[in-house]
Amino acid sequence: MTRAVVHAAALGLVTVTALAILAIPVALLAYLLVKALPALSWSLLISYPSDGLRGGGILPAIYGTACLVGLTALLSLPPGLATAIYLVEFSPEGPLARLIRAALFTLSGIPSVVFGLFGLGVFVLLLGFGSSLLAASLTLTLLVLPLIIACAEAALASVPSEWREASLALGCTRVQTIRHLVLPQAAPGLVTGTVLALGRAAGETAPILFTGAAFYLTDLPRTVNDQVMALSYHLYVLSTTVAGASEPRKAAVALCLLLLVLALSSVGVVLRRRYLGERR
Repeated sequence: MTRAVVHAAALGLVTVTALAILAIPVALLAYLLVKALPALSWSLLISYPSDGLRGGGILPAIYGTACLVGLTALLSLPPGLATAIYLVEFSPEGPLARLIRAALFTLSGIPSVVFGLFGLGVFVLLLGFGSSLLAASLTLTLLVLPLIIACAEAALASVPSEWREASLALGCTRVQTIRHLVLPQAAPGLVTGTVLALGRAAGETAPILFTGAAFYLTDLPRTVNDQVMALSYHLYVLSTTVAGASEPRKAAVALCLLLLVLALSSVGVVLRRRYLGERR
């Protein structure tokens, strides 16, 4: 009887905690939705800002955020996955692996504003990329690489070592084993880590503030050398610089940013479930 009571109490505590955690994003989304209703319209999403950012739409900010996330993904996934493969498959306990893990641990604790200053000094000034989409994406790449590598390493390490040994015993090379066995099995974890990293990149302000974010643009960026507007920086500008910006407009921008991050997460969940379903 006592064991049953303890079990019920523990289950109830876990359930309440899970519901409380779930309630936080739901409450935030509901609050922003209610507050942003007066400013929500189709023209908000498809038109350019006007009246000193107090009116018009946020199309350049949405497009710029998508460009930043897309280019960051292209720049961060290959080195992140390659590093994780090296750490798990080729030198899990070597001195270089220990040094890489120590560097990643250090990088993961550095504030994002420091990455922004580094990007300003190296990519914008030293390498001459200027304030641009490329410089901002490279800075975001450095920011999210530790998370991508950590998640990819955990996903690869979760594949049983016996499967690798069986593949090698059948005559497959190590590269073939990684390509045709390990990576497909680790794909759900890789997708999850990538989505988490890109969601963080989409919401960052400090790194792009110094490297590529524009206050206002009259046209969409056409090359990686152009500046971009971004939802996170646009929200920062509305909240701190633009006098007379309405609260519903600020809430609408915040809601769009939150929905973009949720959309990224949803894509990851769908891909993960679809892939797991195909494997079954």
